[in-house]
Order: sequence, then C-alpha cells, then structure tokens
Amino acid sequence: MTRKFSIPACFFFGVATLAASAAVAQDKQPRFPVAIEKKLAARATNVDEVTLDKKMLEFAGQFLSSKPKDAQAKQLIQKLNGVYVREYEFDKPDQYSAEDLDSLRKQVRGSEWSPMVREHSVKGKGDTDVYVKLVNGEVQGMFVLDAEPKELDVVYISGPIRPQDLNALGGNLGIPNVKTGDPSKETK
Repeated sequence: MTRKFSIPACFFFGVATLAASAAVAQDKQPRFPVAIEKKLAARATNVDEVTLDKKMLEFAGQFLSSKPKDAQAKQLIQKLNGVYVREYEFDKPDQYSAEDLDSLRKQVRGSEWSPMVREHSVKGKGDTDVYVKLVNGEVQGMFVLDAEPKELDVVYISGPIRPQDLNALGGNLGIPNVKTGDPSKETK
C-alpha cells in the first residue's frame, strides 16, 4: 500500500526539514569530533571522557575556588562554548593506527583551521598536533592530539582561547596540564 501525503503534510515536513537544516548551519561551534571515537574506545583498556557544553561549563565553574589560578580558569571558561577531552589508554602498543590519527586530523582541516604544532614520528607513535581555528583573526577553537605508544589524548576546546590560557585551564575540567613555552607559568 502506497501512502500519499497531502499537500499540507508535505509542506510541514519540508518546513521542518529546512528549519532543522538552518539550525545545524547556525551551529558554528561543532561538538567534539567523534568519527572514530567508538572504534578507539573498543580497543582501549581505560577511557576517560569529559564533555562540557556551554551549560555544563557554567555549572562546573561554580565548583572552582577563589584561588588565583581557579579564578583565572573560571573567567576563561565563561567565554567558551565547550570543552571535550578523551583519553584512551591501551594495555599494549599498536592499538591505534596512523590511519586513525589521520582520521582525527581530517576533522580539523579546512579553511578556518591551521596547524600550530606538528610533531610526527615515523610510525605515528609519538605524535603531537595542535590546531587552532581562526575566525577574523581571532582564535575560536583549539584541537590537541597527543599520541603515545600506549595512550591517545584528544582535547577540543570550542570558543575563544589563547594558547597561553591553557596554563590556567590545565588541571581543571579534565584538561591535562600543558607546557606553552614560558617555564615560569608551566603547571606540573
């Protein structure tokens, strides 16, 4: 039996589809790149996930103390759209491939994304990549990929952030401590 849609039903279906498409197009800050996330999690012995959208960042900010480092982190997260962290630990090397890493990197390639740091080993087991999303000359996102023989870490920060701001966020909200070149400001 063939079902026929009346003109009003088709019209409303079309309007709903266009509205959904417009909403997706307006979401300029994508959620965490997840193309191979399930595949990596299936191979890992331990997976740590932090997923904080704008609302969750506001909520998490309430738990930061008034200490100077926490106050600085709180001020920074108020501007962000999201923080997404994935840490995959493996019981032995070679649980992810160079193709897996390339698949992650492809998600941040495009006219707005630029590589800032690229450190690649021959076998892809000691790679570090840092990409920044530049919109009108302002950093509006950062993607960090760190691949070690038995660990793979991915951090995606959506929203305005500077590389030196990572010192303030390191150790908070699941963001690992990072070194940005200024030894006096590095966190251990």
